[in-house]
Amino acid sequence: MFPVNEVLQGDCARVLRRLPDSFVDLIVTDPPYGVRYQDSQGRTIANDDDPNRILGAFTDVYRVLKPDSICISFYGWGQVDVFFRAWRRAGFRPVGHIVWAKNYASRTRYLHYRHEQAYVLAKGSPKLPEQPIDDLQPWVYSGNADHPTQKAVQILTPLIEAFSQPGQLVLDPFAGFRKHPGGRRDQWPSLSRN
Repeated sequence: MFPVNEVLQGDCARVLRRLPDSFVDLIVTDPPYGVRYQDSQGRTIANDDDPNRILGAFTDVYRVLKPDSICISFYGWGQVDVFFRAWRRAGFRPVGHIVWAKNYASRTRYLHYRHEQAYVLAKGSPKLPEQPIDDLQPWVYSGNADHPTQKAVQILTPLIEAFSQPGQLVLDPFAGFRKHPGGRRDQWPSLSRN
């Protein structure tokens, strides 16, 4: 039996392979986007240089998710084709899209980039939520100065409440990272009960 309500430290691909089939009720995750993100202070995101290195983990994400369940995955809009290939190859079917409107631009190039987004992905035919949320959500800044793209609890809570029931198991396979002395970084999965 795997522990719940704790972070399982290790490379997410290896930890996912150890989890049993059809083990979790909901997955809400924010993998690196593969956009080589760098903020105004020069901070970067681990494993953000090539999405293909980490997106293969979605095969095991699909496998550990119970039948007729939901996975919500944030993604980088510039890499949506790469993400869609990985999600579809794993077996997921998109059933919704959520956009969070920011009151500031996280980057400015051709446009002022003022949003975050996630796809709602289905495994099988999940039942509709009793209280569906809007597909346009307000953004709440996490205030975390150590990780430039951390999602605030206030953003994730409505997702968990809409797509799972109290006592169900929720997984975030890309919950964090740790840098090893040799320079390699691991993604940390996190399991918790709603």
